[in-house]
Amino acid sequence: MISAAIGLLQRHGLAAMSFTDVLAESGAARGAIYHHFPGGKQQLALEAARRNGEDVRGHLHALPARTPREVVEAFLGSVRPVVQASAGGGGCAVAAVTVDGGAAIADQGSLRAVAAESFSGWVGELTGKLTQAGLGSSQAADLATLMIVTLEGAHILCRAAGSIAPFDSAAAALLSALPGSG
Repeated sequence: MISAAIGLLQRHGLAAMSFTDVLAESGAARGAIYHHFPGGKQQLALEAARRNGEDVRGHLHALPARTPREVVEAFLGSVRPVVQASAGGGGCAVAAVTVDGGAAIADQGSLRAVAAESFSGWVGELTGKLTQAGLGSSQAADLATLMIVTLEGAHILCRAAGSIAPFDSAAAALLSALPGSG
């Protein structure tokens, strides 16, 4: 059910995610959703965003870290298919819980907290990789933040454009921002 909720958040956002759709995609029985998520849609969205955040962090942890360029290139290569999906109408499940809730969810603060924790974890993971690759901690943290901002911005711009071109432009700019690239 959590995997189905992640996919629905990515494709439709929080407001449009329904238990009916989660059940249809997961094949779970209606009673199971209320048993596992007694807190309703908010609890399911929290768990889905948390799981997606952890999954992404795991992918970032696996990136190579011999040089800063290698970290950035590996990052861009690993997120390109995800951003390509955004061009076709997808998005980020973690971002979805920060921008799309409205009256559908009573406690927006807890959703934002999960998103902030995920984004912070991603930046932290990349900062560690970049530091390991030889950048100073402040420069690594700034570059890691830029990498995540590039990813999240690309989701939106590529979805609006129906094309991966905004990501490709941002990726080129990100690579040119690397120390020693200019």
